[in-house]
Amino acid sequence: MTETTRRRLLPIGAAIAMAPGLLSLAPRAAQAASRAEIDGEVANALRTLRAQENTRPLFAGAKAILVFPRILSGGFIVGGQYGQGALIAGDRTLGYYNIAGASFGFTIGAQVAGLAMFFMTDAARAALDAASGWEIGTGPTVVALDHGLQANITSTTLTEPVYAISFSQQGLMASLSINGSKITRIQPD
Repeated sequence: MTETTRRRLLPIGAAIAMAPGLLSLAPRAAQAASRAEIDGEVANALRTLRAQENTRPLFAGAKAILVFPRILSGGFIVGGQYGQGALIAGDRTLGYYNIAGASFGFTIGAQVAGLAMFFMTDAARAALDAASGWEIGTGPTVVALDHGLQANITSTTLTEPVYAISFSQQGLMASLSINGSKITRIQPD
């Protein structure tokens, strides 16, 4: 094997070797969680999000919040992601959902991250249940806020129907991609 080939294969081999350890960041096997498990994880995620000063305008203006406490993403050329969560309005749980997506291209790594989607209008929230599944990137505009953008939001600058914030990332992957992901209502036990 030539030196050039070894150099090209080294990053790929390292990612493959690290993948089992990164996947262990998701303690539960890929199985449907119960309502109680989802509720507990959502409550913890909301505490984490409320502790961030720059999310206060989002909480103040949101009609509902869809929280996925843990989305497992991983891939090697072909990638995928999956997570379960709940739609919250005030102190009420309006329903349970999963998020799933697939990608093809230069994908390598694995991570676990949370995602919160703040629905700022009733119409945006209604779009979530208008079809049997909502594909992000169709319907209401979803603005993904990174830490820099979060620092600049105020109640007067919030003009989009849905804001998405990722949180609690662990692992090695470029980002949590939400475009092309499909959100579907589920009925956990």
